Amino acid sequence: MSGRLAGKVAIVTGAGCVGPGWGNGRAVAVRLAEEGASVLAVDRSADAMKETLSLAGDAASKISPWVGDATRAEDVQAMVQVCVQRFGRVNVLVNNVGGSRRGGPVDLSEEDWDAQLNFNLKSVYLACKYTIPEMLKQSGGAIVNTASTSGLRWTGSAQVGYASAKAGIIQLSRVVAVEYAKKNIRVNTVVPGQMHTPMVEARLAGQRAGGNVDSLLAQRQSRIPLGFMGDGRDTANAVLFLASDEARFITATEIIVDGGMSARCD
Repeated sequence: MSGRLAGKVAIVTGAGCVGPGWGNGRAVAVRLAEEGASVLAVDRSADAMKETLSLAGDAASKISPWVGDATRAEDVQAMVQVCVQRFGRVNVLVNNVGGSRRGGPVDLSEEDWDAQLNFNLKSVYLACKYTIPEMLKQSGGAIVNTASTSGLRWTGSAQVGYASAKAGIIQLSRVVAVEYAKKNIRVNTVVPGQMHTPMVEARLAGQRAGGNVDSLLAQRQSRIPLGFMGDGRDTANAVLFLASDEARFITATEIIVDGGMSARCD
């Protein structure tokens, strides 16, 4: 820990988790706080934030929990206002809300299609919409959006809503990055692959592999050239770099965090 974000203020959405352990958002909130940022950690569940604070250890004093729904405009507006009221500004925005629903266009219901786009993509749009004006007031900032390798290629399961939304995040990030580059707002995307996060046990195992967690983990790991699955902390380290001044000349691009999986041709 070197204080790479000392004096910075960050909003992290999806900073809780569906189960115990290092989910992406939880790890991001903790990692940014460890590096000196004051973090407004946002989640729909107050209970989910309890472990985030517990895992943060000494850095918990830098994390301020706030409960809100990232898909509701009024909640997102309030989120930004609360951050400014508590900390005076917003230097970093990390959009991490997301989750998948299985099914191609025939099997996925129209209701689930709309829900997938709202949850995964609209949440990013809303956070950018209401945070960028605050960043403009302070002459810049850094936005890091979380996508998925499902937005780049087939990753083993038909999940057309999720894949479409995650591909949309990548392009949204590029477009917003170019639009605001002259205003010193950098926008980049972290693209995690088959990570071992609490969501695997809590949700995915019930949708795939007949609920057999060990079988699902083996399937996922078999696709990774490095031979092991990363977790939320690997995602968080990539986010930390893009949010820091070390990435001052990096915008409108992606860091893929997948152990080489998306480079495979099979």
